[in-house]
Amino acid sequence: MSRRTITRRTFLGFSGGALTLYGLNKFGVEEAIAAAIPGGTLLPSAIPKFVTPLVQPPAMHTVNPNVYSIAVRQFAQQILPVGLPATTVWSYGSTTPNGVFHYPAFTIEATRGTATTVTWINGLVDPSGNFLPHLLPVDPTLHVANPPGGVGGRDSRPTFTTTPGRYTGPVPIVTHVHGMERVEDWSDGYAEAWFLPADPNIPAEFAREGTWYNFFRTKASSAGVPPWGPGQAIFKYPNSQRPSTAWYHDHTLGMTRLNVYAGPAGFYLIRSNDPADNPTVAGTGGAAAVLPGPAASQGGPGPFYEIPVAIQDRSFNTNGSLFYPDTRAFFDGFVGPYIPDSDVSPIWNPEFFGNCIVANGKTWPFLDVEPRRYRFRLLNGCQSRFLLLRFDDPKVDVWQIGAEGGFLRAPVKVNDILMGPAERADIIVDFGTVKFGKTVILRNMGPDSPFAGGGFRPADPQSTGLVMQFRVNQTLASADTTTPPAALVMPNLPALPGGPARPLALLELESAALPIPIEARLGTFDTTVGLPGGIQFLKWEDPETETPAAGSSEVWELYNFTADAHPIHVHEVLFEVVNRQRLDKQTGLPIQAPVPPGPTEDGRKDTVIAYPGEVTRVRITFGPGGQYVWHCHIVEHEDNEMMRPYRIGGPQDGQPA
Repeated sequence: MSRRTITRRTFLGFSGGALTLYGLNKFGVEEAIAAAIPGGTLLPSAIPKFVTPLVQPPAMHTVNPNVYSIAVRQFAQQILPVGLPATTVWSYGSTTPNGVFHYPAFTIEATRGTATTVTWINGLVDPSGNFLPHLLPVDPTLHVANPPGGVGGRDSRPTFTTTPGRYTGPVPIVTHVHGMERVEDWSDGYAEAWFLPADPNIPAEFAREGTWYNFFRTKASSAGVPPWGPGQAIFKYPNSQRPSTAWYHDHTLGMTRLNVYAGPAGFYLIRSNDPADNPTVAGTGGAAAVLPGPAASQGGPGPFYEIPVAIQDRSFNTNGSLFYPDTRAFFDGFVGPYIPDSDVSPIWNPEFFGNCIVANGKTWPFLDVEPRRYRFRLLNGCQSRFLLLRFDDPKVDVWQIGAEGGFLRAPVKVNDILMGPAERADIIVDFGTVKFGKTVILRNMGPDSPFAGGGFRPADPQSTGLVMQFRVNQTLASADTTTPPAALVMPNLPALPGGPARPLALLELESAALPIPIEARLGTFDTTVGLPGGIQFLKWEDPETETPAAGSSEVWELYNFTADAHPIHVHEVLFEVVNRQRLDKQTGLPIQAPVPPGPTEDGRKDTVIAYPGEVTRVRITFGPGGQYVWHCHIVEHEDNEMMRPYRIGGPQDGQPA
């Protein structure tokens, strides 16, 4: 089959079905019994469930107010229950004397209108200062950071004459605050602005920084930021947006899936003291609403009623180590030949689904709660897994009040919460109607396989179908005076302006000789031509095709010609979902009437689910000029060509070629 066809899980072979299933009670979930999926040598059945308390991340320590010095380091943490081995991970932590390193990292608290400055340090060295190799198998055949290539070969797809093994050199990092609006490009965590640790023993021929690092260092200096030292970068975040739930994680070219799987991620919460930015109480003439709180990251002795929860899937070996596949054969049984005897990468897996669920750095934890309302800021931090979350007690009332970009236009009572990778959901959960002493389990009804919108078998109910347990066993510390969610009036949110349409394509590339996928791709789509001639497959290295003017608005149309749903993330902006529309299988053009976004999407977002066989439209207003990216947040896809640079405004003087 030609490499320019739309492949295996192809749009042309996409099995029909109704247009996107927005009402979460409409999902076509097969009730068949699922089994645990493969993973490392430690079976999920050997891990006790609900025996470890949920960690509530406190605030990241500051150097000065709103000024941080944060490193990535390697350490051991008890992720599995006590009695099982500790796990070696990486994560962020403050370099101040009282700094703590934890996976996930402690929370950065920010205030709207007050900028935050962070010195990000690559601390992936041993006690003697020598670089540490990666914990996980790095496939050097991808378009990757490639420090061994030197200045001339960095950020490239190397050529090999024999099938290579895993890369074992120093690890590059660059941190992205996911959901930060109007951030300057030099602070966004551009995938080619990575840097190695400051180890003098790194071979002289290695590139120590990515292609864009020095250009951004110069821009930062011009903006008044202190000089960047070796093995670090200093970023500044404007925090100009409404109160929202952002998060920070690594974003290195071709290695994001592995760097983040190793642990570096944390919440970044933006709050506002302006009453206009916060909910009020219906029927009171604008009296301020009271949401459940405080959070541990806001300080104080507790108890805490606002809790961020990062949900991730992982797999483990019996020695406690993280498991991640070191061969393509794990995904589909293909054992070769690999590069250079075929076009198949030897290690990269098109998707990965861990067989254990980890919440805030613990496998299947529990939380003791009072019979009252709690606020949970949920993050789907999984690699490829879509979550469909459900509390197993129907007496528990659940309301969603926010998404990635802050509060929704109205609170929404929900039964299930659908979250693609990188999406967030801000919810209020009322345990007040649950009988005292009872337990409630948060379950995952999503699939153990790629998500397409419906007709799937739910996750294994004994492992990946479980998230955490709530024990309603604490007496009220004080009366619950929070505002009932039904009475919340959300802050006004004007619609973003419209603009010209920009049709874009979500694609998959098949091997030239074998019926297996070898890359995920993005591209452009000429709607005046349709399928197949209107598609242009693009790589990371191809020139930017999306170049909106600073301050302009556009409608990006995401045509999904694959059989998977893709969570699409656009850096630097918060957008609005406009609608979705089904596509004709022959022409690829829209048919049927557009369907508006569901109520849990009625707000600002930074990540949107683009369903197969549909066009998903989002309305975007762009901020300051600069170099950014947009990509699929199935990180296995992102790392193998499903990421594209885009530029706001014209080329910058002196930018890398």
